[in-house]
Amino acid sequence: MNIDRNWILAHIPHQGSMCLLDHVESWDSERMSAIAHSHLQMDNPLRAHDRLGAANGIEYAAQAMAVHSALLATSQPDMQDMARPTAGFLASVRSTVLHVARLDDIAEALQIEVTCTHSEPNLILYQFAVRGLDTQQPLLDGRATIIIDASLVTNNTGANPS
Repeated sequence: MNIDRNWILAHIPHQGSMCLLDHVESWDSERMSAIAHSHLQMDNPLRAHDRLGAANGIEYAAQAMAVHSALLATSQPDMQDMARPTAGFLASVRSTVLHVARLDDIAEALQIEVTCTHSEPNLILYQFAVRGLDTQQPLLDGRATIIIDASLVTNNTGANPS
């Protein structure tokens, strides 16, 4: 299966220039590696003051997590005709280390790797790393918690958060 930008656009909520990933390099039930060149584009929607700070790499990782979740869902025979999933949300990011200040001055493609460390029906924990594709220079890494459906989350009183 060719998991290119068109496949990604059809399976995650991020559209147009906000879809940051080019293609999936490899994946299995626990890991995925994606490639991106969008950090070099002047019209990257995450740029501010003509710069793309390294913390924006968290969005690259979050999109890779969304693609990995979509790949897992569409690889299950009973879910292959599934419509685009509802958007999950990034609930927390922890232990994140920025190894560089900026991404836009990295001349090579980005390699974004995500690894699922724990999964429940409405919660997924990932480790992530963003590196230079050719040099394998670490750019940032950390851990993230993804909530799949916010309407299922309750506050400590038992009521829905809305």
